[in-house]
Amino acid sequence: MHVLHNAIRTAGRVGATAVAGSVLLTACASPAPKDPNEEKLHDRLPAAVKSAGAIKIGVDLNYAPVEFKSQGNKPDGLDPDIANALGEVLGVRVEFVDTPFDKLLPGLHAKNYDVVMSAMTDNRQRREGTDETGKQVTPGVDFVDYFIAGTSIVVSKGNPQNINSLDDLCGRTIALQRGTTQAAIIQRQTGACEKNRKPMTVKLTDSDAEALTMVGSNKAVADLSDFPVAAYVAQQGQNGAQFQVAGAQLQAAPYGIALTKENSELRDALTKALDRIIRNGEYEKILNKWGVGAGAAQNAVVNGGF
Repeated sequence: MHVLHNAIRTAGRVGATAVAGSVLLTACASPAPKDPNEEKLHDRLPAAVKSAGAIKIGVDLNYAPVEFKSQGNKPDGLDPDIANALGEVLGVRVEFVDTPFDKLLPGLHAKNYDVVMSAMTDNRQRREGTDETGKQVTPGVDFVDYFIAGTSIVVSKGNPQNINSLDDLCGRTIALQRGTTQAAIIQRQTGACEKNRKPMTVKLTDSDAEALTMVGSNKAVADLSDFPVAAYVAQQGQNGAQFQVAGAQLQAAPYGIALTKENSELRDALTKALDRIIRNGEYEKILNKWGVGAGAAQNAVVNGGF
């Protein structure tokens, strides 16, 4: 769902030959385009993508239901399904490079894949390539926005600490994944808690699953994650008996497909492809499959985040 500069994640992947632990996963071959319009979209792709016959996507497959590994280590979830639908209308395969979230954008700039699609929030800091002080440290990226998600607070079932807002986290220990939009939200909240003389302790983890484990073992009172993930966790954890979502969603913002700024040809092709699957109904089917229809985008937008 999911802003600190070292995320620059909302989340860089690198190829299997470049970074230990990264895995290249290839989706099923997409059918050939069925009409002349699809052929035209294929023609809009950069020559390198057309030559390869595939778009390589950096993704952190550890964020169900948005992206995760199903049986057989196959990419599954909202993002892989949308990516496969985009590949089909573009007439190319999609290949997924599984990489930790905070390495996704560095991997993109290193040209280890063509795009990042991993519940990554489109925001100004990522677009401009700046750190938390406003200093530019990377070239920045462009986004093709495809989904809207807010942040939710996840607590133990029954909400024993009565947490319903960010202010309720002051004086407590919380856990969350580093490099995410949620980490940036909490960084700002930390200052507010200190002003109220109720400092908050923040435990940063490598994955959202690790943060949830800390909540489940009472080592932290809450985790923050994107709403679709939080709702899924509340439903799935011990069959709904382990966690719950507390309070209202915070700071809704778009997920975007990230590309380097010089890759405008692929950006524009993906924008048209996204509009096509929205119009033909495939996008709605995918969102309904994962129970996240409330986050539907009405059309593709480039760099629409705050």
